[in-house]
Amino acid sequence: MDPRKNPYAPGAGTKPPALVGRDEQVESFDVLLERLENGYSEQSMIITGLRGVGKTVLLDVFREKAEVRGWATVEWEVEKNAPFGPKMAAQARRALLQIAPKAKWSERAKRAASILKSFTLTFNPDGSMTAGLDVEAFAGAGDSGSLGDDLADLFVSLGEAAREHGVGVVFLMDEIQYLRSAELEALITALHRCSRRSLAVTLVGAGLPQMPRLAGEAKSYSERLFRFPAIGALDPTTHAMDALILPARERGVEYEPKAIGFIVDYTQGYPYFLQEYGKVVWDEASASPVSAKDVRAVLPLVEAKLDESFFRVRAERTTEMELRYLHAMAELGPDPHTASEVAHRIGRTSAQLGQTRSRLIDKGLLYTPGYGFAAFTVPQFDRYMLRAYPAAMDGGNA
Repeated sequence: MDPRKNPYAPGAGTKPPALVGRDEQVESFDVLLERLENGYSEQSMIITGLRGVGKTVLLDVFREKAEVRGWATVEWEVEKNAPFGPKMAAQARRALLQIAPKAKWSERAKRAASILKSFTLTFNPDGSMTAGLDVEAFAGAGDSGSLGDDLADLFVSLGEAAREHGVGVVFLMDEIQYLRSAELEALITALHRCSRRSLAVTLVGAGLPQMPRLAGEAKSYSERLFRFPAIGALDPTTHAMDALILPARERGVEYEPKAIGFIVDYTQGYPYFLQEYGKVVWDEASASPVSAKDVRAVLPLVEAKLDESFFRVRAERTTEMELRYLHAMAELGPDPHTASEVAHRIGRTSAQLGQTRSRLIDKGLLYTPGYGFAAFTVPQFDRYMLRAYPAAMDGGNA
């Protein structure tokens, strides 16, 4: 079929042609904004899930919906170990200029600009983030040197400026698990102060499944400030089928039932895998309806694409021993495994492999779903490891 008309979109964070199975999360976001607009408090939201389930896609949907309502929206993909203070100042500056152009600033907006300058000079002394604001630093707010207190001053000032201009502010933060504990604590403190004042400032984040634990460790009251909706694979009997069928049907292409069943079973309903399989099948199949023979024939191509675009880039970030650890987990199966199980498989002790395991968690390849357990953050990573490294791996140092 004509690749120029291929409807599938397997890119990183790319919105699929049929966004299905996420109505609950979208409705929750609508409720969040409407409650804040009406002066009610409402919990911020952090979407959690494995890689490739559509967390970033949801953030984009949320941004679009907030912009339609006239909210100031600030997007930020958190980078590991990147300076937090200067980045936060830059995002606050963007939010302030979206609340209103400088020529139309209210008194509250001017005050927010002054506090932003204080915050910037405290955490980014070169003052580059305040270019064009043309205000004096506000003494006594945003300048204590305590990240939590100063960020709270800044968020409150933004919220008050937004209220005076009849808008709200939403921070959209991807890969939020990469924030350091002190940074996450500061964000929670700032949002809590806004909530106590019924200000329309909120945060919607996306992160790996460990986020509820990380937030709880940062601040004990985080569970009252955030909701942590988890998303995963699409329902194989409804939404996974729709994600595959609907885009093709809009272009006059159908699938035979057995072809649909094969793709849904192989992908296990994971959104990214569905898009990748659909794209390859479309390019390789000769005509509609797509048959089971067609989808089976392209399976090697699908796996090669997944290996190249999704799996290999993650495996290549590991040391030899880390790769052995991942391979041992893959041999044990896709479910969570204890450190002792994995160590026994390698012929080491848990203590000997403790640092290896910690590094894999730090790199975002593993997460801890329960005490003593670890699991892959990437769906079907066990399949990839056994496919790419079929022989048992020996040697290496912890």
